[in-house]
Amino acid sequence: MDVALPDRSKAKRIRRLAWGAVTLAILSTAGIAIFRLKPAAPPVDRATVWIDTVKRGQMVRDVRGQGALVSEDLRWIPATTTGRIERIVLRAGTPVRAGSVILELSNPTLEQELEDARLKLRAAESSLASLRVQLDDEELQQRATAATVEADYKKAAMQAEVNEQLAEQHLVSDLLLKQSRLDAEQLAVRNRIAQQQLAHSAESKGARLAERQSQVDQARAFMELKAREVDALHVRPGVDGILQVVPVDVGQQVMPGTNLARVVNPSKLMAEIKVPETQAKDVRIGLRAIVDTPRCLTVHVPTCRSTAPSNWNVSRTCCTSDGRHSATKTPARRCSKCSPMAPPFGCP
Repeated sequence: MDVALPDRSKAKRIRRLAWGAVTLAILSTAGIAIFRLKPAAPPVDRATVWIDTVKRGQMVRDVRGQGALVSEDLRWIPATTTGRIERIVLRAGTPVRAGSVILELSNPTLEQELEDARLKLRAAESSLASLRVQLDDEELQQRATAATVEADYKKAAMQAEVNEQLAEQHLVSDLLLKQSRLDAEQLAVRNRIAQQQLAHSAESKGARLAERQSQVDQARAFMELKAREVDALHVRPGVDGILQVVPVDVGQQVMPGTNLARVVNPSKLMAEIKVPETQAKDVRIGLRAIVDTPRCLTVHVPTCRSTAPSNWNVSRTCCTSDGRHSATKTPARRCSKCSPMAPPFGCP
């Protein structure tokens, strides 16, 4: 016979609702918890962090970089005229003086122009000397003419005076007296004109000589210019220092402006330090810098300065007589423990 089972659907429905409510509560709680969580810290490389006990005090942040000591006083020596490299007298690494000859160039055209300029100068000087002699002769002739006129005038004046005295005694006629006075007046005018011509000739002489002298000066200036250009074929540094680079070869043709050599002054050195870009933000002008040169003393520099690139830190150093380095801007003396003669002008 069939047995009637109890209806359990209602209990199952209640159980399902209870489990759903519990699940919904758990999910809501988890969502709220996740929503309230703060962003997780980004991972970092172990080599980039320092782990230590937290202490109260000053924290020192060191920024390290590699670099070289370079000269602050660097000069390129350009070619001032066209020429061909005939001989390289000094090589890179040689100490040079201001008048040391580094290279010898040749330019036959320039040498011929110098010789032509010398001949033109000699011709101008000869022309000036000839003009001076000619003007002196003309001046002497004018002086002689003026002296003759002056003598004639004095004679005529004396004759007129004598005739006046004789006319008072009725020994000469009035016509002769008037004639003698007229002659004296004419010669007086001629004498005055002769003196004016003599003075004017002196002024004219100075002007003509000045004009010819200007031509001589112009020829001399041109000759000196060509002489300097020919002398520039012997390339000199113009300053004392170390010959660092000679980027030309024998037989090479160079044009004006071509760099022939580079000279540096090893007594004024500057440390160029390459700092990683990630640490460049920690570099500030005025910070204390320490420069460590290999096989030499550690250099303590009170301040540092940054150059245009943001990832470069440059500190100014110079070597003194006791082997230490300082940050003064005065020219430093070479010491026995540092060798500024060897690139990059640090220690050997």
